[in-house]
Amino acid sequence: MSKAWKSLLVAGALCFVAGVAALAIAYTLTPDLDDLDPQGEAAFSATSITYADGSEAATTGKINRIKVSRDKIPDTVVNGVLGAEQRDFYEQPGISINGTLRAVLSGGQAGGGSGITQQMARNYYDGLSQERSYIRKVKEILISLKVSRQMSPDDILTQYLNTIYFGRNAYGVQAAAQAYFGKDVEDLDAAEGAFIGALIQQPGNFSNPPAGSKMEKVLQSRWQYAVNGEVDMHDDNPSRGLSQSEADALKFPKTIPWDEDGQAATADPTRGYIRRAVVDELKDRYGLTDQQIATKGYKVTTSLDKDLIDAAGSAFKETLPNIPDRTNLGLAAVEPKTGEIKAFHGGDDPVNDPDNSLYQRAQAGSAFKPYVLATALEQGIGLKSTFDGNSPKDFPGLSAPVRNDSNRSWGTVDLVKATAKSVNTAYVQLAIDTTPQSVVETAKAAGIAKDQFDTAELGPNIALGTYQVTALDQAAGYATFANGGVHVPQHMVTEVTDPASGEKLEPNDQSELDSGKRAFSADVAADATYAMRQVVENGGGSKAALPDGRPVAGKTGTSNDAKSAWFVGYTPQLAVSVGLSRTDGQQLVIPSVSDVYGGTTSARIWRAFMAKAMEGEPVKNFPAPAWTGTTQHNQPTATPTPEPSPTPSTRPDPTPTPSTEPDPSPDPLPSPDPDQDCPPTDPLCFIGGGSGGGGHDGHGGPGRPGDGDGGIPGGGDGNDGDTSAGGGGTGGGGGILDGLSLRKGN
Repeated sequence: MSKAWKSLLVAGALCFVAGVAALAIAYTLTPDLDDLDPQGEAAFSATSITYADGSEAATTGKINRIKVSRDKIPDTVVNGVLGAEQRDFYEQPGISINGTLRAVLSGGQAGGGSGITQQMARNYYDGLSQERSYIRKVKEILISLKVSRQMSPDDILTQYLNTIYFGRNAYGVQAAAQAYFGKDVEDLDAAEGAFIGALIQQPGNFSNPPAGSKMEKVLQSRWQYAVNGEVDMHDDNPSRGLSQSEADALKFPKTIPWDEDGQAATADPTRGYIRRAVVDELKDRYGLTDQQIATKGYKVTTSLDKDLIDAAGSAFKETLPNIPDRTNLGLAAVEPKTGEIKAFHGGDDPVNDPDNSLYQRAQAGSAFKPYVLATALEQGIGLKSTFDGNSPKDFPGLSAPVRNDSNRSWGTVDLVKATAKSVNTAYVQLAIDTTPQSVVETAKAAGIAKDQFDTAELGPNIALGTYQVTALDQAAGYATFANGGVHVPQHMVTEVTDPASGEKLEPNDQSELDSGKRAFSADVAADATYAMRQVVENGGGSKAALPDGRPVAGKTGTSNDAKSAWFVGYTPQLAVSVGLSRTDGQQLVIPSVSDVYGGTTSARIWRAFMAKAMEGEPVKNFPAPAWTGTTQHNQPTATPTPEPSPTPSTRPDPTPTPSTEPDPSPDPLPSPDPDQDCPPTDPLCFIGGGSGGGGHDGHGGPGRPGDGDGGIPGGGDGNDGDTSAGGGGTGGGGGILDGLSLRKGN
C-alpha cells in the first residue's frame, strides 16, 4: 500500500471517529424530551362536546384536534397507518435508515422516507421545522433517537396519530374520523382505517378529490398500497395486518361530503347550533376565553339527549313537510327540577340561519299571559276573580281599543276562563291592576332573559306578549311553573374537565343550580298550572293533549297578523316550547296550512315531540290548585257576543269551532273536593246569596254582586256561566250555608 493511500485511510478513519464523536456529543447535548417544548399548534386541542350519553356531539377550537388514548384507537386504524407509512414500526420504532439515507444522498431534498418516530418528532417538537435540509434532518435523527429510548412504541404511535394532519382541517385520527366518515375513530372498519393511513402522504390533495379525477385515482392507489402493506405485515406476524382473503373483501370506502367552506357536510346540522350554544355557556358560566376554548382541549359533557333532538327535528318535518325559506323554527325542552336543556331544534342550516331556536326572538303573543297571571296570584288576586271580557275595550294609556280574537265578547270571566279562552281584554285589565313592571319582574324571575326588557317600553300590552322571547326563554319560564315556582338556571353544559389537570371546573351559578331560586310561591305555581291545564282540556290548546291522556298544562300564543305562533306547555317532568316565526317579520304562510296559529300548528308540533319524549315516563299529576288569594270582581261594560263560536280568523288564539273542537258548555270551575269550593281567604263565599243580578241575556257570564249585602255573583243561565256561586240569575240564593252547590247558576 502506498504512503498516499495510508494517509487517506488514516484521514478517513479520523473523520469517521470525529463524526461519531460529534454525533455522540450532539446526542448528549440534545435535551431530554421533558425539556423540549411542543410546537405551538401541536399542543393545541379542540374542545370536545358530548351528549349526555357520552357520544360526540360537536367540537370547537382553533385546531380541530381531539386527542384520544391508545385504547380508543382500534387495530383497524393502526394497521392501516402502519401499512401505509412503516410496516416494521414495532420492530424498528426508531429512525428509518433507508429513508434517511435517501434524504442525505439527495441533498436533503428527497421527499418522504422518514419513519413514524421521525415524523412525530418533526410534527410535535419545537425547533424541527418542516423545511428539508441536512441540519433539520440531523436534529430530527437525534431527537428521534431520544424518543425511541424514552417512549414505548405504543406511546410514540399514539402521539403521532394525535398530532399529524389528515386534511379537511383535521388534526389527529379522531378529528379525521369525524371529518371523513362522521363517526368516532373507534368505530372505523378496516377499509376506513386504510383510508386514514393513505391520507398521510398527501392530506391536502387527498381531502376532497373530484370524482373520476386523476387525484382520486392516486388516492385509491395509495389506499390499495396501505391494504397490501397490511397483508405483508400479516405474513410476517399473524397478529397484525390483514389476511389476503380479508384484504380482498375490502372496498374503497365512501366519505361524507365536504363543502366549499371547508366544513364537513354531515347529516346533522344540529352540531353547529350545539357548538355555538356550548361556547356561549363556557364563556358566560365558566369564565373561559375564546382562546382557551379554542386551544386547551376541554372535555365538555352536556345534558342533551340525542334521541330527543332527533325527535324534535322529526316533529317539525312530520307536521310541516313543506316549510318555506326564511321560516324560523324553534323548540327547546328543559327539565324543570334541574334546569337542564334536554333537547332543542334550531332548523336545518346553522350557517345561514345561526340564530334559530335558542337565540331567535319573536313576539310571545298570548303565551306571555301566564306571567301576568302569576303576578296577579302573588298579589292576592285569586283564580275566581272576575273581569270584563267584552270586546273591543278602551284602556288608559293605549291609543287603540283592545280586541279579543275575532272581536268576541265573553262577558264576565274569571281568571281560569280568561286563561283557557285567552281573553285579551281581561288580561290587559289584569296587567294594569298588577302593573306592567311587576309582570316584568315575575317574567325575569321565572327565566325570561333580563336584557329583553332593558330598552322596551312598558305598558298594559305586556299582557298580549308584545315583547320578544326565544324558545329557550319560554321553556325555562314555564319550567318554573312546573317546578313549584322555583327557577333553576337553564343550561346544557353539565361538566367541564381540564385535560391538563383532570380537574372539574365549577360554574359561577353552581349555588343556584344546587338549590334554585324562588320566583313565586308553590301555591301560585299550582293555581297557574291549574288554569293552564284548562287551556289544553277546555280551551284553544286542545290539540296539544297527549295520546296517553297524562296531565298537560300550557298556553297558546299567536301575535298580530300571525307573525309568530307559539305553544308552550309542560308535564311535571319536562317543559317544552315551540315557536314559529319568519326572519323578515312578515306573516307566517306555510303551504298546506290554511292558517298558522299557536293553538293548531305549534300545538301539533309540540304534541308530536312530547309524545316521544314521554314514552316510558311515568304519568305524574300536578299539585291540586291552592285557590290562593281573594276573589275580586270587575264590572262588565258591554253585552257579550252570543254563541256559537265564530269562524277562526288570523287573529290570536282562535276558539275552535264546534264541529271539530267542541267548546264545553257550561264551562265550570271544578274543585277536587267540597272544602275547596269556599277557600277560607274568600269571606264572601260563606255568606248566603244576595240580590245578585242575573246573567246577561241567559247565555253569558255570572251576574254582578248584589248591592250592599255582600252576596256573591248570581249564576248565568247559559253556556258561559262557569264561576258563579249562587242560584238563579235573580235570586242569588243557594250559598254554601244552604248546603247547595256554588259551582254554577241553575
